[in-house]
Amino acid sequence: MAPSNSVKLHWFLPTSGDSRSLVGAGQGVPGEVRNLRETFAGADGFREPSIDYLADVARTAEKLGFEGVLTPTGTFCEDAWLTTAALLRETTRLKFLVAFRPGVINPVLAAQMAASYQRISNGRLMLNVVTGGEPREQARFGDTDPKDVRYARTEEFLSVVRGTWADAPFDFDGEFFRAEGAMVSGGIAAPDIYFGGSSGPAGPVAARHADVYLTWGEPPELVREKIAWMRDLAAAEGRTLRFGLRIHTLSRDTSEEAWRHAQWLLDGLDPATIAKAQAALRASESTGQQRMLALRGGETSYADARELEVSPGLWSGVGLVRGGAGTALVGSHEEVAARLEEYHRLGIDEFILSGYPHVEEAYWFAEGVMPHLRRRGLLGTAPAEQRLAALA
Repeated sequence: MAPSNSVKLHWFLPTSGDSRSLVGAGQGVPGEVRNLRETFAGADGFREPSIDYLADVARTAEKLGFEGVLTPTGTFCEDAWLTTAALLRETTRLKFLVAFRPGVINPVLAAQMAASYQRISNGRLMLNVVTGGEPREQARFGDTDPKDVRYARTEEFLSVVRGTWADAPFDFDGEFFRAEGAMVSGGIAAPDIYFGGSSGPAGPVAARHADVYLTWGEPPELVREKIAWMRDLAAAEGRTLRFGLRIHTLSRDTSEEAWRHAQWLLDGLDPATIAKAQAALRASESTGQQRMLALRGGETSYADARELEVSPGLWSGVGLVRGGAGTALVGSHEEVAARLEEYHRLGIDEFILSGYPHVEEAYWFAEGVMPHLRRRGLLGTAPAEQRLAALA
């Protein structure tokens, strides 16, 4: 049974591929770097995102006690809806945090898809709304609207989705969407909506519509400020939010081992690759992405992994070549557990974690960090203990 102050732990589903290195055509790697995939494939053991491999990741996450898995969204990965639906029969209780962009789908259709998914999966859907941020990626979908327009459109989109779920037959007449008598067959057990965004226009949309506000792994003082900002916005709407942190982990039996592996990851990056990635990431319109870049003060040349430690145990090396969540918690299992507890005290209730490669790092975290979280009263009993209790 979970303690009253327990956290939820989720893992990541690498639907663009996986590898042992930071470069391997994986999630968040800019296109300029992903084009180098064939160069790195033989060296870093790139793993294709086949349904069999993704099933391995999903089953591993379920077996180890993670509550759900997050998917990315975009032209660099497999479609999140189709891929996770295919994995439902490969798992029994694992939830799927399906990321999608509201600018490329009709909201009533999205409401219907969510309702069908909930029935098929017996309530295992969570939705991660991604408004967008990288101009060329948005343009691939024909979306060239500026940021403030995209967030206004997302506001209407979520109004229609929630209205279709809760107030059918639902009518809506807005600037971007219209609906007459919108409904979903059979109703719906509404899934939680996860929403991230660090810019001014993002906050009010999250405050009005999100169940869980997500932020990337910034130093604790910056996360504290962002949580306070969102709590105030939500309170003005008469709502409360839960908060989640998206971050990588690299934990080992000792701190020295963990930092040695971080150094190995850093040594696997050549300056040309870093330069290409950084140029692409600087072009992003995402405020969150710019905050990730700012953690290193614009520097891109490092010899020692510890030079990239921007807060105790918080390593920004991932962000040298990957967009999105660009930091990792590095250290011994106990040190990583302590850092997670620190974020939890700030108000973070859910953690969406990942590591390279995703099967092996899931084991490192589950067998190393989870026991420390249980001893700290932040996590319920292990799956094996739950099975034994059921047989007793």
